[in-house]
Amino acid sequence: MPRIRPTAACLALLMSGVALPALAQSFQSTPVVVDAAQAPLALPRDQPAIPAPQDRPYPGVIRYRADITDLDRRIIRVSQTIPVAAPGPLTLLYPKYLPGNHAATGPIQLLSGLTVTADGRRVEWLRDTLDPYAFHLDIPAGVDAIEVEFQQLTQPDNSNWRVLMTPAMVNLQWEKAILYPAGYFSRQIQIAPSLVLPAGWKYGTALTTASQEGAVATFAPTDLYTLIDSPVFAGAHYRRVDIDPSGDKVHLNILADEAKGLAATDDQLKLFETMVQQADRLFGARHFDHYEFLFALTDQMGGIGLEHHRSSENTGAPTFFTDWAKSAGDRGLLPHEYTHSWNGKFMRPADELTANHNVPTQNTLLWVYEGQTEYWGDVLAARSGLHSRGVALATLANVAAFYDNQPGRQWRALQDTNNHNLLGYRVPGQYPSWMRGTGDYYRESLLVWLDADTLIREGTNGRKSLDDFARGFFGHDDGQWAPQGYTFQDVVAALNAVYPHDWASFLRSRLDAVGPDARAPLDGLARAGWRLTYTDTPNADEKAVQTGWANDFQYSLGFTLSGDKLTNIRWGGPAFDQGIGAGWSLVAVNGKAGSAEVLRNAVAAAKGTDAPLELLLKSGDRFRTVAFDYHDGLRYPRLERIEGTPDRLSDIIAPRRR
Repeated sequence: MPRIRPTAACLALLMSGVALPALAQSFQSTPVVVDAAQAPLALPRDQPAIPAPQDRPYPGVIRYRADITDLDRRIIRVSQTIPVAAPGPLTLLYPKYLPGNHAATGPIQLLSGLTVTADGRRVEWLRDTLDPYAFHLDIPAGVDAIEVEFQQLTQPDNSNWRVLMTPAMVNLQWEKAILYPAGYFSRQIQIAPSLVLPAGWKYGTALTTASQEGAVATFAPTDLYTLIDSPVFAGAHYRRVDIDPSGDKVHLNILADEAKGLAATDDQLKLFETMVQQADRLFGARHFDHYEFLFALTDQMGGIGLEHHRSSENTGAPTFFTDWAKSAGDRGLLPHEYTHSWNGKFMRPADELTANHNVPTQNTLLWVYEGQTEYWGDVLAARSGLHSRGVALATLANVAAFYDNQPGRQWRALQDTNNHNLLGYRVPGQYPSWMRGTGDYYRESLLVWLDADTLIREGTNGRKSLDDFARGFFGHDDGQWAPQGYTFQDVVAALNAVYPHDWASFLRSRLDAVGPDARAPLDGLARAGWRLTYTDTPNADEKAVQTGWANDFQYSLGFTLSGDKLTNIRWGGPAFDQGIGAGWSLVAVNGKAGSAEVLRNAVAAAKGTDAPLELLLKSGDRFRTVAFDYHDGLRYPRLERIEGTPDRLSDIIAPRRR
């Protein structure tokens, strides 16, 4: 057979006396000669195939320990004892497709220091050359277990990855600090986890604590799927509160940067209890033995809202409870993540029910998984009182305005934002109004489900609603935990069981609409008895929802100010039509030093006049004076009633009495 010719660099390395690792030698086969002109890629050596997952038990229980005490250096140290049944090839995987991310987001770049030993002797590993999440080993004869150690190097800031460790708290996400054997379903791999805590710390998790001796918490053995679905929030300042109106099964685990952040009042906690009650009345069943909200109030840890079957990871401002009025626009997070226990975890799109965490997911139904969850999250926030009526209306107005002014559907359908997500989890880009993004399968889909809800209410004279769909689709099999998959056809059938209609065409026309005539799905808003308008003076509720309102000129000049930078340039808006892109800085407005306040005053003064509105802009060493022929004043979204129509929206957000 022809031989691969080594390069001069390779020859120099070999002649220097550097030996090939034993593992690489064990995987070598007879050299294969490939003519470079015939094959552009030639691997230096063979490697084992990564075993496909099979539905069979892994032999033995993996012992796992995470040490989260190295707070100043932000290092999580992991040790695992992995039983092995026989000598020969073994492949370990680092989770790639993370639950709730809907994409290949496992931060393999943060895994370091990987060493494997057996009976005190080093076992070499070889990373797969095509899949960097896989590590190949050759287990020596006579070995019945290997010891695996590595570190997860968590980050000091949020520039690339979330901050997970601070002096006061740690968010341990097992899937980011674990290796597991390939060839098995996740639920067939048993893990006995333990956690080493800083002195005096407490923690919240959905896992069952078997024992705690000093700083070491040992959890009851569980399967890998459940472990990864059960993160830990641990901290120096911790409080656990029962918020279950029907009996100590739902808890709010609060952590804070400082002890004063834990000071939730009884009235505030009662609203969360009411939210749990309203979810019970909506779905009519529970698919968990207990549920733990993990809620960190911090400005030091990275923000998160991530669903799990029996818990959720959430962050809020340090003053979430102590400055209650200021948190009004942020109180929909926990209802959203709680809804996911039914929609996304128990009932899950069939193409997201994968065998393990390295099998690719598909995202064709995120408009149900996330979109309908967004709808119910906002509805439960309103029904419970976490959102006042004014905040609920302002939230919906903000969503409606964003999509009513989004030109991106001229080329890209809502369905494509679902499918595209696998390319990267919520990756920002230039011109978001044109590119569209992952937020669309949340918020635009919310409008689709409002459309469906009001259509059912209209067609049945109020006798039926999307509540009936929720109870039938998500609320069956009370007490069952095992996830069940659903398809597009299942969704259509469940809607037809509530109200017969051509639901397939209804949904596809909204999901697949694209082109110059495609419009935002606002029919449901009108059918609910409301219309989108704009005001030049936002009220307190509108300011609470749109916290950046003072810098927001999206619906007037077509951009947002971030400091002095023009950002979020709306495609086809006034600034865009002036040839302005992101990165320009505001220097002056009508000859006066520029700021958001000065610009607001100038836009307001030009309303209804023919007065010029001139902006001096700077990019690098270049200056431009741009004159806007704009005289419609400041515009902030608001909903107003359509007189003479049924107010179905008020009924949707009204609390359920049973």
